Amino acid sequence: DRPDIFGTSRLSAHLAFGEIAVRQLAADAAAIMTCDGSCPGAEGARAFARQLAWREFAYHTLHHFPHTADEPLRPEFGRMPWVEDTAGLEAWTAGRTGYPLVDAGMRELAATGWMHNRVRMVAASFLTKDLLVRWQTGARVFWDLLVDADLANNSFGWQWTAGSGADAAPYFRVFNPSGQGTRFDPNGTYVRTWGPELAKLPDRFIHRPWEAPDAVLAEAGVRLGTT
Repeated sequence: DRPDIFGTSRLSAHLAFGEIAVRQLAADAAAIMTCDGSCPGAEGARAFARQLAWREFAYHTLHHFPHTADEPLRPEFGRMPWVEDTAGLEAWTAGRTGYPLVDAGMRELAATGWMHNRVRMVAASFLTKDLLVRWQTGARVFWDLLVDADLANNSFGWQWTAGSGADAAPYFRVFNPSGQGTRFDPNGTYVRTWGPELAKLPDRFIHRPWEAPDAVLAEAGVRLGTT
């Protein structure tokens, strides 16, 4: 959950291209979880195995409901009054929304072809539930930029966040980008890496620069709406 530390396997692209098998990784995780207690990382192995299960569930869902690549699993969401916000979509894609965690994630994606999963959920929530841009549009952006993109997981993840998919986050659940940043990037390390214009802000304002006093903004070289 912490994008500010190296805490994920980074194997997603290798899984997507078939360079390593899910069964192999599941067996490796199980070996750590079931050892005699002398193996470090048992809790991490359990968390890793859960993510593998989610990945397989996404394939299961697409196999049985192939329309979910383009249409909502729950048909009532087909009536969602999405907004055609070209400027908002462009700002989101370029990492220029003004919300530090969202922008950091989109910049990481553009630069590396990868984004931390916690930040993927925050960025997707912002597009669909703050800007009200349809999830299919965001899914296409991720499809173009992610090195680990595959149809099942990309569609499943976007539908989960938008609220229209299997076991989805409720339609009324919105990931607060500032709150998520404070919780999962508490020192602003991740935001400072991908949003260097904010690097000199104190930690307490790194995820909410609009709350910083004018003197603090000036000292950090930050001009709201400009830099």
